[in-house]
Amino acid sequence: MNLKTLATDISIIYKKNPKVEAVLLAGSVSRNWEDEFSDIELLIFWKEEPTDEDRKTPIQILNGNIIDFHVFEEEEWAETYITKNVKLEISSFLTKTIERVIDEVILNFETSFDLQCLIASVYYGVPLYGELLITKLKERVSEYPKELSEAMILEHIDFGNRWNNRETLLSRKDWLMFYKVVVSVQTSIMALLFGLNRQYVIHPGFKWQKNSLDTMTNKPENVLERLELIFTRKPEDGLKELELIIQEIYQLIQDEYPNIDLSTYINKSTFLRPKRI
Repeated sequence: MNLKTLATDISIIYKKNPKVEAVLLAGSVSRNWEDEFSDIELLIFWKEEPTDEDRKTPIQILNGNIIDFHVFEEEEWAETYITKNVKLEISSFLTKTIERVIDEVILNFETSFDLQCLIASVYYGVPLYGELLITKLKERVSEYPKELSEAMILEHIDFGNRWNNRETLLSRKDWLMFYKVVVSVQTSIMALLFGLNRQYVIHPGFKWQKNSLDTMTNKPENVLERLELIFTRKPEDGLKELELIIQEIYQLIQDEYPNIDLSTYINKSTFLRPKRI
């Protein structure tokens, strides 16, 4: 089944509601990354607040089976349902909310992953209805601000105090905490690379890591393979590789932004908890 075709057919149902200003196809399907497990993500932009009936009517027309139907929370209405054996994830926003979020990220350089993901949906999304409105929104997010890039770097360059305990955790074979630290640092690395490459974060948990890294040009050599090996090699070898990647990322940042003083962060990241003699 062609998911874009199905999404287009479904958008026709939503656009019949006069409150709807635009329908945007987002997620992996919009970026041509979909696989056999992919669902359809639709963003619905409303002129005014949708009622439960507004949200449920398309589901009823499609004979959909509701999985989740959430109340209004954090300026979003969200529901998930299945139709034609395909999962639909619907996120509804007032258009003015989208416009305000764009201001926060583009003008105020907000580093929130959740807000950036919404901006990324606009940036990469495929308009199914309300093309004029979506085109205007796309124009506003077309250029990733340099100031946002710097803000992302400064937000995630500090790997935290637990990173200084890495050798201790390794020596103790304290694996749960050890890999929590490794995952936390690798998450920070992904955030740094998104910022360094001036790309909006597409998922707060960095899903589609391989696809995302493939789109980046400013990155350590063979970084995807190396990040994967951190979890499959012996822990001590994986840790050494992670330390090497960090040093390479410091150099990439320094080359791109010589105005950022990294000395404090480098010193902190190389510090190890002392071993009592």
